[in-house]
Amino acid sequence: MTREQVVLSWSGGKDSSLALAALRADPRYDVVGLLTSITRGYDRVSIHGVRRELVEAQAAAAGLPLLEVTLEQQSSNEAYEAAFLEALACLRQTHPEVRQLAFGDLFLSDVREYRERLVAPTGLEAIFPLWGRDTRQLADEFISAGFRAHLVCVDTTQLPATFAGRAFDAALLADLPQNVDRCGERGEFHTFVSDGPIFAVPIRARRGVVVLRDNRFAFCDLLPDDDASPDTRP
Repeated sequence: MTREQVVLSWSGGKDSSLALAALRADPRYDVVGLLTSITRGYDRVSIHGVRRELVEAQAAAAGLPLLEVTLEQQSSNEAYEAAFLEALACLRQTHPEVRQLAFGDLFLSDVREYRERLVAPTGLEAIFPLWGRDTRQLADEFISAGFRAHLVCVDTTQLPATFAGRAFDAALLADLPQNVDRCGERGEFHTFVSDGPIFAVPIRARRGVVVLRDNRFAFCDLLPDDDASPDTRP
């Protein structure tokens, strides 16, 4: 059977990692690249705030090329869409066999519909390998599969800033307020994955300072660190 070549939209977080694991376990698909959004000037993954070096290390550990959507600071939605479509046009040139673009969304139908509308004119099909999965079960599976992640961004209107930098583990799940989705699907938090079955080697980094941006989002900075000890690595 000929497998369909797929590029995965990649944030470096938990849902992206689970989507990659699901795609690799599915004999229909062959993942050939990761597509991530980088904010110019900050040189960080958009929204998550993770440094470029770390997401590049993830791609290398996953054995996949990292393709980039370059965004300006304070980018409008129109500017985001233009940059995204430009990146997909480049993708169609460099990877002409790719027919599908995968996303790690779980249950927000309006987000899925938006992505499908945005991708449709490019000739690519948007697919959602985790769609409809129970987020409590998915969070437990993530931990039991041996993935390691930390919260790198917390929306303080939905979750206390003290959660920024915490490990995504059973203790964290037990401490989450009942109104917070266990996978942060409503934007309550974002994660960075530093180890797991999708990677050949762990991503070495250490936790830095936590800063509040826009009087709302608490970011825990992660610093690349080849000498990071197990106690300080995320």
